[in-house]
Amino acid sequence: MRQKKQGFLPSFLLMHLAFLVYCIYPLLGKFATRYELLSVRFVALYCVVFAVLFIYAILWQQVLKRIPLTTAIANKSVTIIWGMVFGLLFFGEGISPKMVAGSALILSGIFLLGTEMAEE
Repeated sequence: MRQKKQGFLPSFLLMHLAFLVYCIYPLLGKFATRYELLSVRFVALYCVVFAVLFIYAILWQQVLKRIPLTTAIANKSVTIIWGMVFGLLFFGEGISPKMVAGSALILSGIFLLGTEMAEE
């Protein structure tokens, strides 16, 4: 049982690293829209988008080797929070009290799933 608990944290962190990488691609896509369609910068940014998605796919496969699919998918909702943070930091988008409440609900659900998984 102790060995499972020790393996839980690295797997959990790998999963959330994968989600962070996944959240980078829409950010790059939004930056690409600032440039003319098929310009060098536009194409370069979309090449980076494909590279990011490739890295995410590899990380996701590694996550699924270590964590049950149901747990991984339930945790994927954290990407909504990353999207809000990136929107605020890079595009000056606001965060409303409802968004904060929704984020708290998402985080509490992830926490409950994480503690349940650690106990198993």
